[in-house]
Amino acid sequence: MRKFPFDIVGFDLDGTLFDTSGDLTDAVNHALALDGRPPLAVAQVLPMIGRGARHMLEQGLAASGHCDEALVRRLFPELLAFYEANIARHTRPFPGLLDAMAQLDAAGAQIAIVTNKFEYLAVRLVAELGMTDRFATVIGGDTMGRGNAKPSPLPIREMIARCGGGRAAFVGDSEFDTGAARNAGIPSIAVSFGFLTGPVEELGADAVIGHYDELVPVLEALGAQG
Repeated sequence: MRKFPFDIVGFDLDGTLFDTSGDLTDAVNHALALDGRPPLAVAQVLPMIGRGARHMLEQGLAASGHCDEALVRRLFPELLAFYEANIARHTRPFPGLLDAMAQLDAAGAQIAIVTNKFEYLAVRLVAELGMTDRFATVIGGDTMGRGNAKPSPLPIREMIARCGGGRAAFVGDSEFDTGAARNAGIPSIAVSFGFLTGPVEELGADAVIGHYDELVPVLEALGAQG
């Protein structure tokens, strides 16, 4: 049996592993309501996801009126507290993910998460979904220190180090994901079902998948390219 070409497969979290849009939208709308603002629709919040909760709040405030630093400082802790308390009410894995993870497990590949979500929230979400033991490590946007979230290569390099080294690939849905992989010198796969802000082809990934049924064959093809 031919050896699987990657020792480590890393994943972004929001919009890649899980559809978190409902719970993130609820958290944004909770913060907006505290300032007397009307709620945003999920479709409005989707483009705001990917650069961390503070950026998402800033974008939500800007879309609903105005945003200033004092308002962000007041509402940000409220958003985080609400989200932590309601983190997995609507969140679910994307179709085919669990089967793809089982295939990677069977192939001997370690599976990891590198997200721009705060580490404690990512760990909490994975635990609420009963999937803690499925991931070798979880690295958040704050894990490597301020200013070192994706697209910095540092979280990807830390993922590889924590997994004991080896050949790695990364799966994501944003320019931060493909950029981090590129900066770390590893191949990337973009998911077309993620929280995209434009055509998936513009992300510059080495491959694109439209369903998790395609992941393992695409990884094998990328691995064969050297």
